[in-house]
Amino acid sequence: MPEETSEEKEIEEAETAEAESEAEKPEAIEKEEEPAEELEGAEEEAKVEEEIEGAETVEEAEALEEEEVEAAEEEMELEEEERRPRREEEEEIEIVEERIYTIPLRRAWLMPSRRRAPKAMRIIRSFVQRHMKVGRLEEGEEELEEEEKPRVIISNELNEYVWRRGAEKPPRKVRVRAVKDKEGYVTVYPA
Repeated sequence: MPEETSEEKEIEEAETAEAESEAEKPEAIEKEEEPAEELEGAEEEAKVEEEIEGAETVEEAEALEEEEVEAAEEEMELEEEERRPRREEEEEIEIVEERIYTIPLRRAWLMPSRRRAPKAMRIIRSFVQRHMKVGRLEEGEEELEEEEKPRVIISNELNEYVWRRGAEKPPRKVRVRAVKDKEGYVTVYPA
C-alpha cells in the first residue's frame, strides 16, 4: 500500500473537522431556540439534583425527590384546571331540573320505512315537551310570542344515535337525559 502524503492527511482532517462542526451547529441552534420557561425548569431541576446529591442520607434524598414529584403534579393539575372550560360550572348552576326517561319509539315503526327516523325525532320532542312541561301555560301567564316560547333542544349525540342505522331502522326505544335550565330550554342528551 502506498503511504498517504501529508497533504492528503490534512485534507481528510479538514473534512472531518467540518463534518463535526456542522453536526454541532444544529444542537447549538436548538439550545438557543428553547423557550425561557424550559430553561427555568431546567435550572430548577439542576438545583434539586444538586440538593439531592448534597443530601447526607438516602432518606433525605428520597424525601427531596418526593417533594419534587409532588410539586410537578400540582403544576400539572393547575394547568389542567386552566384548560378546562368554565362552561361545566355555569351549566351546573343554570340547571333547574334534570330527569332520565326511556322513550318508546314503537309508533315510528308504523310509518313508511323512509320516514321512521324523522318520526322518531318528533316522538322524542313531543314526549319531552309533555313530561318536562315545556310550552304549557300556567294560570295567570299570557301567551308568549313564537320566538320567546320555551323549546326542546335535541343534542347532536342523541340525533346521531337515532340516525346511526339510517332512516329505515331507528331504535325501538331510547334512554335520554332531559335537562331544563332557568330560561325554560330543555336539552335532551342520550343517557
